Amino acid sequence: MTAPLGLEFPPISHLIRWPDLLFEDTPYAINKTTIIYFLAVLITLTFFFVAGRRAQLVPRGVQNMAESSVEFVREGIIMQTIGPDGLRYLPFLLTMFFFIFFINIFEIIPLFQFPGNARMAVPFILAILVWFIYNIVGIAKQGPLGYLKSSTIPPGVPKPMLPLIALIEFVSTFLVRPFSLAVRLFANMLAGHLILVTFAVLSAALWGKNISLVILPFPFLLLIALTGFELLVAFLQAFIFTILTAVYIGLSMHPEH
Repeated sequence: MTAPLGLEFPPISHLIRWPDLLFEDTPYAINKTTIIYFLAVLITLTFFFVAGRRAQLVPRGVQNMAESSVEFVREGIIMQTIGPDGLRYLPFLLTMFFFIFFINIFEIIPLFQFPGNARMAVPFILAILVWFIYNIVGIAKQGPLGYLKSSTIPPGVPKPMLPLIALIEFVSTFLVRPFSLAVRLFANMLAGHLILVTFAVLSAALWGKNISLVILPFPFLLLIALTGFELLVAFLQAFIFTILTAVYIGLSMHPEH
């Protein structure tokens, strides 16, 4: 799409779809997004492997970062939302946090410059995984009928309103939760990617126009600031997804809360 002053903005389809690099036109095709997912898994595994390979009494370097991360998830997420009973989910929540974060961080890495979670597939799969986990936990802790009752019938609801409230709670708990969890991550990463692309195109176009050199520093500096902001967003979206997962598990384990 060509805008005034000769600016050419790529269509959205070009920004979120990448040509296949290997095994084209097959169910096993590999493109840039697939590579990002593989690298996120590899980086997550490597990070904790290196951190635990030579554990020292006084942690340093990668070990210190890993232990600080474990402490952050344990105290800042699990203990605040589930309590001591939720410590068994520490490996799962810790892995989820770093996996999402490393996918997001490719937004600002040269040559990639795309957050894998700007595609709906992985956020949707993660949300479905969370849906299964908190429902299984709820059924295991309360039994099928007890879990259904605690999930759909809030205490103190007047009997005439009970059918409507129960329907709303059922839709909210079993349908809206996973959908909103996936869309929140997907939409925020896609929006940030589109903003960065917009200012990158603007800066590149103004670079070649001598009459625009006066205003060039403003979009360029804003692009740098937005890149730093996207780093914060990458962390926040991983944190929000993880803490909401912990909240849903906590509600399944402790319906009275």
